[in-house]
Amino acid sequence: MKIGSAAHKELFCQTFLDQHRPYEPEQLKWPALDEPALALLRGLPFWTHALQAEEDAEPMISACAALEPDRTIRQALELQAFEEARHARIIKHMIELYRLPLGEIRVEIPADVLDAFINFGFEECLDSFGAFGLFKLGREHLDMPTELFDIFDRVMQEEANHIVFFLNWFAYRQATAGALPRVFRHPKALKHYLRALRKLAGVALSDDAPEGKDFVISGADAFVDNLTPAAVLAASLDENTRRLAGFDRRLLVPRLVPRLARLALAVLSALPHRGRRAGSQHAARSTTAGGRTADAHDRSGQAGSV
Repeated sequence: MKIGSAAHKELFCQTFLDQHRPYEPEQLKWPALDEPALALLRGLPFWTHALQAEEDAEPMISACAALEPDRTIRQALELQAFEEARHARIIKHMIELYRLPLGEIRVEIPADVLDAFINFGFEECLDSFGAFGLFKLGREHLDMPTELFDIFDRVMQEEANHIVFFLNWFAYRQATAGALPRVFRHPKALKHYLRALRKLAGVALSDDAPEGKDFVISGADAFVDNLTPAAVLAASLDENTRRLAGFDRRLLVPRLVPRLARLALAVLSALPHRGRRAGSQHAARSTTAGGRTADAHDRSGQAGSV
């Protein structure tokens, strides 16, 4: 399928619209938690940052939708804005229900909402990859009710839907903006990925970053003993492959981050023994399987990659 064609637009927009599921956060099956589970959740420095990110997204994407002349794309953008707002309501309800710590939330709409949305989209591609892995590790290691994971499994899949829609929206926008933007679509995507990586690295290396903002980087330490980078990468790759496997193969899906993760895992696996070899070897085997799935997906005839 030609990127930027009418068929491409209909496919990525209609896929996103069809994936939407109606529900209200307050009506989900929130489980009762015992004191150890509540103490663990209350000890995570994550909730303010998570809610701030979702609260920021909705008005920004709504403003982008208002600028969009194409009715189909505008409808899809409006739906993403609604789902981001619903994610904020899920976190709010969880915070109130379990009395989780929350700092001040301040929402500001950026002056250039289109540029902000593009930056947000590429950052979400990075953040979601890590969040998928943390979610998988949480399911495997946390003693929490299944119902709580089921609620956030829904959220994780909606995030996967968002990033696939975003990458195709970005590619479509570049392809239809003229010859020059079309030629530089991949370099521009790489530029935004590098900007997102610099931002993530800045948070990870900063001593005064807001508490909880680096949770995707360090969060699994809160609930997994003897965690290795290889284990995090393997979990992220496995979960990323699983969540993207159901999309139409003609759609663009994130490829750069998984490829970099597989490269990093190969490097880690080649390093000298440091007392965690068994875990690393298990992670490597897991990722090799995920890599074969992803590579097969690469060769399946998709229109391209981002």
